Amino acid sequence: MKNKSILSFLLLSVLFTACKDDKLAPIQPNALKPTAVTEALPHDTDDPSIWIHPTDSTKSIIVGTDKDTDGALYAFDLNGKILKKSITLKRPNNVDIAYGLIIDGKKVDVAVTTEREENKIRIFSLPDLEPIDNGGISVFEGEEQRDPMGIALYTRPGDGKIFAIVGRKSGPSGTYLWQYELSGNGKFAAAKVVRKFGAYSGKKEIEAIAVDNELGTVLYCDEQFGIRKYKADPALNDNKEMALFGQKDFKADNEGIAIYKKTDSTGYILVSNQQANTFMVYPREGAKGNPNSYPLLAEVPTSTIECDGADVTNLNLGGTYKNGLFVAMSNGMTFHYYAWDLIQKRIDEAKK
Repeated sequence: MKNKSILSFLLLSVLFTACKDDKLAPIQPNALKPTAVTEALPHDTDDPSIWIHPTDSTKSIIVGTDKDTDGALYAFDLNGKILKKSITLKRPNNVDIAYGLIIDGKKVDVAVTTEREENKIRIFSLPDLEPIDNGGISVFEGEEQRDPMGIALYTRPGDGKIFAIVGRKSGPSGTYLWQYELSGNGKFAAAKVVRKFGAYSGKKEIEAIAVDNELGTVLYCDEQFGIRKYKADPALNDNKEMALFGQKDFKADNEGIAIYKKTDSTGYILVSNQQANTFMVYPREGAKGNPNSYPLLAEVPTSTIECDGADVTNLNLGGTYKNGLFVAMSNGMTFHYYAWDLIQKRIDEAKK
């Protein structure tokens, strides 16, 4: 089949490029093969996020960043075909999605990305991928160290308010992350800073951030140091670190984070072992009797090369994605899709 030939060519091309760098491990012989690979982007893919269609999940889309000075957000269908490109953005880094932001009295689903060279976050309506932020919202104002990179959106269950948690290339420990409350200002989205928190080792950077809405927690990768956990709700006034884990599990960088939800409180945390081309899997609920202890459950080898970002859903998207979809960035300017059942099988095998 034509699609299989293209997929094989892409995988071989990326593998050849990666193996020339002796710092990177080759794709493992038993690595999972992607269910689909997206069309290649012009520059450098970095981070994906999944938007679920409200009435027909088979029409859900993947929004991913193309990271360059003349980059953009791109929307893909579930076969990996490009549906739309956003306006040009100056180095969009990471992206996350939330549902029901009130804009001009109406609920709007949004994709929010960091625009690193402009020191802004940018907000787009979904699924049309149109800007609704009046040119962007400045972040880390008044700071010498800005360069926004990572972002995750928290929707507070009690009132539905949406918050953006933004990371940067570097910053002071204790206030490395800034949290912004999103709102509507007439026809445009607006944001105000409501919290500054987050320890930082100083080893590399903090880019990958994920929020667990149901458990009310923020997880982020302090690269080459570990995965940190905090409470997500700024109203709690609690900036104490809840957990630090995964410190000895990674070849070098711990990067993209995705949370697979089996129930409201159980599931898996998947973190990219970037230079090993694998994903480390931890229990979402923590160890039995200790929600802040995270034993390693499995290491899943994938065909992604040096993965920066990932996302996952447990919802039935139709076809092979009946138990969900895992999407991960790969060198080669693409994103890889994996039917969740492929990941679950490897986790189950590791438990035996």
